[in-house]
Amino acid sequence: MLSPSNVQNECPALSQHKPSLIKTDTTVPLTIAVNAIDENGERVEKHIACERPLTVYLNWRPIVTLMTLGARAESLALGYLKNQGFISDLKQLESVIVDWDVNSAAIITSESTADLEEKLSEKTVTTGCGQGTVYGGFMDGLDDIVLPQPQLKQSMIYSLLKNISTYNETYKNAGAVHGCGLCQDDQIVDFVEDVGRHNAVDTLAGEMWLKQDTGNNKLFYTTGRLTSEMVIKVAKMGIPIVLSRSGATQMGLELAQKLGITMIARAKGKHFLIYHGAENVELDAMPPKRPAKTS
Repeated sequence: MLSPSNVQNECPALSQHKPSLIKTDTTVPLTIAVNAIDENGERVEKHIACERPLTVYLNWRPIVTLMTLGARAESLALGYLKNQGFISDLKQLESVIVDWDVNSAAIITSESTADLEEKLSEKTVTTGCGQGTVYGGFMDGLDDIVLPQPQLKQSMIYSLLKNISTYNETYKNAGAVHGCGLCQDDQIVDFVEDVGRHNAVDTLAGEMWLKQDTGNNKLFYTTGRLTSEMVIKVAKMGIPIVLSRSGATQMGLELAQKLGITMIARAKGKHFLIYHGAENVELDAMPPKRPAKTS
């Protein structure tokens, strides 16, 4: 449990605002070494991704338990609560209490939570990793979002994909995780890995919110599929471009069209598919066409 002798009150993401961070000095590993038997019957030591529960509290009311790596619990909890529509006023945020001794992250705010029970009663099961749930406030404010329509070059996409290949450290070491990146041009501003792609995007959303960083000049990269929930979260971050190594769903595409998000998926190497916003992409580095197959 938390006590004055085992807490830290320091976090770079919280440095630009006054809420205090109370955090146990307990560190949680992202991977652990285990023994496995390979296809030759030989014993090998390999790393696997850690997975642990994190119960998120809002003013001491339990909201959800997230399964996570646990790398940035404070930003994950804040991003989750903001994206779900439970909190919205950064100025009224008082403290974030992360306690890995009891696997919890408590957000304390003076913002009114009078409609909390009503929002919690409205649940939608989503296509989130495992089985996700969104609550009643998740769709709030979508009609008010107006995104810019920045232009980007094909050559920049290729450069970004090359640069981002140097990330995904946990994935390279152990697999079983998704990665999400906040990018500006072909540079990676921030990158998060977690056992679920929604945890990763919520963590980035929490970081952006605390830093009051705008998304209008950013691009969002993910290794996961572009579902409706992912597209909505990116739109709430104010980011006009999504780039995915995976595919897209029908509802994800419809929301990208409605919200004006340039959607690029199946992006790997020199290949990508622009599902929406092709007019915003300059094809300045087209690879040689493959020769037609002959019968």
